[in-house]
Amino acid sequence: MKKLMFCLVFVFWASMIFAGTIQIKGSTTVLPIAQKIAESFMKEYPNIAISISGGGSGNGIKALIDGTTDIANSSRFLKQKEVKMAVEKGVYPVPFAIAYDCIVPVVHPENPVSNLTLDQLKDIYIGKIKNWKELGWIDKRIVVVSRDTSSGTYEVWEEKVLKKARVYPGAQLQASNGAVVQTVAKNKYAIGYIGIGYLSSQVKQVKINGVLGTPETALDGSYPVSRPLFMFTQGWPKGEVAKFIKYVTNPYKGQKLVKEVGFIPLY
Repeated sequence: MKKLMFCLVFVFWASMIFAGTIQIKGSTTVLPIAQKIAESFMKEYPNIAISISGGGSGNGIKALIDGTTDIANSSRFLKQKEVKMAVEKGVYPVPFAIAYDCIVPVVHPENPVSNLTLDQLKDIYIGKIKNWKELGWIDKRIVVVSRDTSSGTYEVWEEKVLKKARVYPGAQLQASNGAVVQTVAKNKYAIGYIGIGYLSSQVKQVKINGVLGTPETALDGSYPVSRPLFMFTQGWPKGEVAKFIKYVTNPYKGQKLVKEVGFIPLY
């Protein structure tokens, strides 16, 4: 009996030792997608453990180049300097589009402003428009909430809204989409921007140029601030990583969960 117990314990221990593991780091926008799909994936493949953390697209890509993660979540494509750094280290990141997203401006639910132009948004974020009175509301200073510079969401906002101008120094910088939601929800005079999957009743979405950010307007190109979301791997994926990427892009598995989380599936 003791011998049988020992064999059973050894088999369990050995299976734990040889179980596959996948490390995923990066974008907080992609984070809920990765978490939802990983949960489903691990139910189907219980011998593969997945560890996921945020930190921003830039940090995820850096971790991939440094060899400290298997997959980098990113809400933007690689920068030229990141490509150069990767090649110098013998790393060749391979991109996989895994979903689409709208970056939507949000305000407090009690704020009556429902539409802003791209020019107005730019002027708010560079500090040219400072008071809600200038936008037809109350005589109160606008509390500008932005993302930190390691964020892929910030970089897309900087490119498409700010046109490479700098956010004014008085803006409150937040490390994640969730933090932006919480900040705006607690301040009646705040404005921020988030990935569409983070929309909730805590904040109110604002149209841009009269167009509401939706899956339809993102895919047909009528919404001005939309983008693909990515997972990058070190070279062409193999083994457990390849199995996970295939699961993420499967129309009936990962892509179904992308929609459940509130983002826009590929198909």
